[in-house]
Amino acid sequence: MDNHEIALVQSTFAEVKPISEKAASLFYGRLFEIAPEVKPFFKGDISEQGRKLMSTLAYVVNGLSDLPTILPAASALAKRHVQYGATKEHYGPVGEALLWTLEKGLGPKWTPAVASAWTKAYTTLSGYMIAEAYGS
Repeated sequence: MDNHEIALVQSTFAEVKPISEKAASLFYGRLFEIAPEVKPFFKGDISEQGRKLMSTLAYVVNGLSDLPTILPAASALAKRHVQYGATKEHYGPVGEALLWTLEKGLGPKWTPAVASAWTKAYTTLSGYMIAEAYGS
């Protein structure tokens, strides 16, 4: 990702932070709609899971300008998800739900450039996580 794309992701995430609880709810609602098979993976309080999701996203988004600093955490997260039953095929619906959520949360600020930057960010991180967790 180039500096402009990183800045777009970071600035638009700052717009979503004030509605993080709603964004997390939208995300999980959409994820369970398009990939109902993942719902059993979430046994605890979904509100707490939403807070963890938004905290993790904040960490990743803030670290995009220095990617090596966030890769160890991304690797550990990917390996934990394997223990929960996640497969590499689940990364597609997760990305779709994330981008959909951002589009809903940002409204008219969801431009083609923003969509492209977020897609690139997700593709970069998910590709790394899949390689770390599944070796390919």
